[in-house]
Amino acid sequence: MTPRRDTPLRWENWARTERCQPEQEAVPADLEDLVAAVRAAGAAGRRLRVVGAGHSFTGAAVTDGVMVRLDRLAGVGPVATAADGTTTVTVGAGIRLGALNRTLAARGLALPNLGDIDRQSVAGAICTGTHGTGVRLPGISGQVTAVRVVSAAGEVHEASPDARPELFEAARLGLGSVGVLAAVTLAVVPAFLLAAREEPWPLDRVLEELSGPDGLVEANDHFEFYWFPHTRRTLTKRNNRCPAATPEPLGRVRRWVDDELLSNATFEVTNRLTDAAPRLTARVNSFAARALTARHYRAPSADVFVSPRRVRFREMEYAIPRAALPQVLAELDAWIESSGEQVSFPVEVRFAAADDVWLSTAHQRETAYVAVHAYLRRPHVRYFAAAERIVAAVGGRPHWGKLHGLAATDLRALYPRFEDFLAVRRAEDPGGMFANPYTDRVFGPIAR
Repeated sequence: MTPRRDTPLRWENWARTERCQPEQEAVPADLEDLVAAVRAAGAAGRRLRVVGAGHSFTGAAVTDGVMVRLDRLAGVGPVATAADGTTTVTVGAGIRLGALNRTLAARGLALPNLGDIDRQSVAGAICTGTHGTGVRLPGISGQVTAVRVVSAAGEVHEASPDARPELFEAARLGLGSVGVLAAVTLAVVPAFLLAAREEPWPLDRVLEELSGPDGLVEANDHFEFYWFPHTRRTLTKRNNRCPAATPEPLGRVRRWVDDELLSNATFEVTNRLTDAAPRLTARVNSFAARALTARHYRAPSADVFVSPRRVRFREMEYAIPRAALPQVLAELDAWIESSGEQVSFPVEVRFAAADDVWLSTAHQRETAYVAVHAYLRRPHVRYFAAAERIVAAVGGRPHWGKLHGLAATDLRALYPRFEDFLAVRRAEDPGGMFANPYTDRVFGPIAR
């Protein structure tokens, strides 16, 4: 039976940007339970949304109806080989990425790319377009080869590029607007080590050496950097596969000092300091950037990709054409210095391959991602709005799970397959069961 709570409950996301009071909570134990929960919501005329770990900064999971938690749909099926030779595994949509990484590692497998947080559910990561970095690799949605979806009518559909391909495209990145993901089939690869090189570099050197056949982006499997506003300094991260090597992990003390003391405990303190005394921000950023030291190590891929994130913040991230990155950073730097805005969080820059996922932020173009952050206690609206105006001039596409101000009328012009997605949504959910205020804004409302 599905555990249910019929009295109103309070829900809040990780970033504390969204909260709601669903009428009911359902935690299905299996597919049959999930189907029953969807049918019951339909019979009662209630809207239904799925929540994972609550790591979306937007209102993607908000509902005043039924909130479904897929935590118990977390199984990992057997490894299979597809007709094209791709190795795949089917997993319950509620499994957390961290748990999936551990299970795959025990089988000698891994996901080919990851972001830097592993707390999300697989369904949440896929439906919002979570991605890592690597110019030859797509985001996690691009690694999906099939989905199992429960429709608004409570029917179970299997979809893939060969079976119901339109539903497949809309379900693998669509904010859960065409049905509830029950299971996902993912392409996986043999487990691999990454050689990690993390080094402080001047921003001007990074931009100068960024592109070209031997540039930082093309010459590395995974490259990203963090720019410290009010300075010309960055932290660069180059991660490359090394199949014949043996692990050389960081020592426990060094890892604790870098990842817990400096990146979390001390970073929390410095953000509280700059919140209390904003005029110190530039000096604190300069000190933090100068205090960085290089570190080189080799470890299993998930241990390199993922970092602990315990300092709460708000984030906005836009995907832009790669060629526009220097212009965007220059304009953002100029605005920060001329506006008097005090920005304590580094700006994160990552890269991704072009893909064919309908609503992917990297759809049909090689992409650079520019992410701006603000400490939880600091005002962020003016800074984020300025960044949004800058990226709008180059056709920036907002991350579906992070803060932004665009609506369906804006997004329609940014996605060649936007109308195709809306057609699937209307067909699969004509009554708007899976809608909420956020999906109404970004996709347009469905009449009920």
